[in-house]
Amino acid sequence: MTGFSFDREPLHINLAWLKKGGIRFEIPIDSDKAIAFRAGENIDIKEIMHSPHIFVDAKKGQLAPEHHMVQLFGTSDPFACGKIILKEGEIQLTAEHRKRIRDAKLKQIIELVHRNGIDPKTKLPHPPQRIANAMDEAKIHVDEHKTVEQQLQDIIKKLRVVLPISFEVKSMDITVGTHHASRVYGILKTVGTIQKADWRSDGSLFCSMEIPAGLQNDLVDKLNALTHGQIDIKFKDERK
Repeated sequence: MTGFSFDREPLHINLAWLKKGGIRFEIPIDSDKAIAFRAGENIDIKEIMHSPHIFVDAKKGQLAPEHHMVQLFGTSDPFACGKIILKEGEIQLTAEHRKRIRDAKLKQIIELVHRNGIDPKTKLPHPPQRIANAMDEAKIHVDEHKTVEQQLQDIIKKLRVVLPISFEVKSMDITVGTHHASRVYGILKTVGTIQKADWRSDGSLFCSMEIPAGLQNDLVDKLNALTHGQIDIKFKDERK
C-alpha cells in the first residue's frame, strides 16, 4: 500500500522531514504555510500537509509503519506526528521556491522601510531603489525561513550602517492570559524591542514594547488569531 502518489509533479515536491530512531520521517507540504506555522502562525496542520500520511520515502509513496510512529512520536495520528516534524525537523524548498519567497519578502521589507522610514536630514522617505541599493551595499540577506517580522529589526540595524534613516514606531502595551502568554511572548520577541515584561503570579503576561509602525496591522491580526481575540492591545504613536 502506498497511499499517495506524486506522479503529476515528481520534481517539485516540497517536504519536511525529521530523523528519529535512525528513521527519516517525511511529509509533503505547502512550504509557505509550513514556514508560517514554524514561525508561530495559527495554521491548521491539515492545510499544510498534502497527504494524511507519514512517509519514510514520500516520492516512492512508502508509508511509515504505525508501530514506529507510536514508538518514536508517542502516537500514530499522522497530523500529530506532522506537527512534531514541522516544529523539530527540516523544511525542504526547491531553489526556485526559495528564490520566490526571498524576492517576495525583500519587496515587502523595502516597502515597509520606504513607508515608515525617513531621511533624518530631509524628513522625506527614501525612494525604494535607494533602499534596495543600500541593502545590496550592506550585504543584507533575506532568510526565506523567517517571517518579515522576525528579521526586520536585524535588517534595520544593518541598513542604518549605510543609510541614515529614522523610523516611525508604535509603542504598545499588551496584556494576555495564562493560556496564550508563552506563545505571544515568543512572537513579540521577534518583532520589536521589549521594554518591560511582567510575568504575573497567575501566569498571565503584561508587556510594554515598541515595533515598526508598518507591522502594526499584521501583528494585531496574528495575535488576535493566536489568542482567539483573548488579548488586550493598546498603541500610541512615536518616532525614533
